[in-house]
Amino acid sequence: MKHTLSLIASILVALVVLFLPESMLPFAGITVIEQRVMALFVLAAVFWIVEPIPVYATSVLIIVLELLMISDKSLIFFAGSKDDPSFGTALSHKAIMATFAHPIILLFLGGFFLAMATSKYRLDLNLARVMLKPFGKNPKLILLGLMTITAIFSMFMSNTATTAMMFAILTPVLGAFEVDDRGRIAYILGIPFAANIGGIGTPIGTPPNAIAIRYLTGDNAISFAGWMAFAVPFVIVMLIFAWVLLLWFFPPKTDTIEVKIKSKFLTHWRAMTLYITFAVTVLLWVIGSASGMNSYVIAMIPVAVFSVTQIITKEDLKNLSWDVLWLVAGGFALGLALEDSGLSKRLIESIPFGTFSPYFIVLTCSALTLLMGTFMSHTATANLLMPVIVVLGTTLSSLEPLGGGKMLILTCTFAASLAMALPVSTPPNAIAYASGMVDTRHMMKTGVIISSVGLIGVYGLMIVLRMVGVI
Repeated sequence: MKHTLSLIASILVALVVLFLPESMLPFAGITVIEQRVMALFVLAAVFWIVEPIPVYATSVLIIVLELLMISDKSLIFFAGSKDDPSFGTALSHKAIMATFAHPIILLFLGGFFLAMATSKYRLDLNLARVMLKPFGKNPKLILLGLMTITAIFSMFMSNTATTAMMFAILTPVLGAFEVDDRGRIAYILGIPFAANIGGIGTPIGTPPNAIAIRYLTGDNAISFAGWMAFAVPFVIVMLIFAWVLLLWFFPPKTDTIEVKIKSKFLTHWRAMTLYITFAVTVLLWVIGSASGMNSYVIAMIPVAVFSVTQIITKEDLKNLSWDVLWLVAGGFALGLALEDSGLSKRLIESIPFGTFSPYFIVLTCSALTLLMGTFMSHTATANLLMPVIVVLGTTLSSLEPLGGGKMLILTCTFAASLAMALPVSTPPNAIAYASGMVDTRHMMKTGVIISSVGLIGVYGLMIVLRMVGVI
């Protein structure tokens, strides 16, 4: 009943925006196409916030509505005269459909193939077993080890899948703690926090990164290795801070625990093919353009190899995270509509941003991103805000001394991933909360501090990147 009411209310709000007379619209001289895009934006925003339907379904709905209402092949009822300037310019239907196969979607697809294959052939468990050995039996160091492994895996795998895998490893470890040992809370929270932080490290680590890369083109383009060069050090600093904070709030009583992971490296030809392909793909991503390929082309290597060798079968494909790909594609389509219709530029021009301090603009945009990301999907947050942020960054000359649009995009992208104060903030947080071993107050107390300190750290990172000429 609740979802039905939300659905009806959301549609009514969008219809009101769609059919408002021009005199009641917030912008003068708005075209019909722009008004329709505004209605679609409102619909997407409300649907992504209250979720009357799944978030990926909202993305698909937005793409279809764009094709029906604002494309050059729209339904005849919505078609207008090409000679009527008040109607605006219809979007290319090919461009809208192309969002389903955007190079960044294929970059994510390659990452999903790698993640699925490593899980299927237990490469992730075996790497975790090997990587945990140096941390010994000290519970504080083991927590650092688990968080480090989680962060590393999250750079190349889904944060949700990584968290689920690490909780499978964590379950027997928690048995070594007394029931009243607060160290259990540190371990349970350490995994999702590390997954959220680790996803910042690579362009495929989390959807907001991919959305940002979509808008960082031309002189502002960042390679896979270039992103890692500044994101990984930030991840390391934030990971250590989160580790220290968790131990401060929830110090373990026990002095010694032992982690036992029963798994062995597989040695048959498919497993060996996986190991080689994984290593080659990651290496090519790291060396970047030196190979003559970009990260999007490299991402197709595991897709081809794993398909041909049947490492990933047609049955495995049914379990691929298509919902994430569709969610990101819907964001790209919404951004395309805002840009090509001219609505995002009109929105920026209607507000006197030029009179605001550039520092105020950066603080406001990043804080808004962090706040929205705390209460809704990080991907949906980036999908909604990034098109407007891009126009804001490219039109305001006052931002140039701080790094311009590139700086604003990166700041807000990092801010989205740092939102982790509530169980609803991210799927990893929800998994931890579902364990029943932590309260919302535990997560909020540590999550708010990590998010706040992380945002301050982002500002510091941007200053450093500006000083060294990266932005």
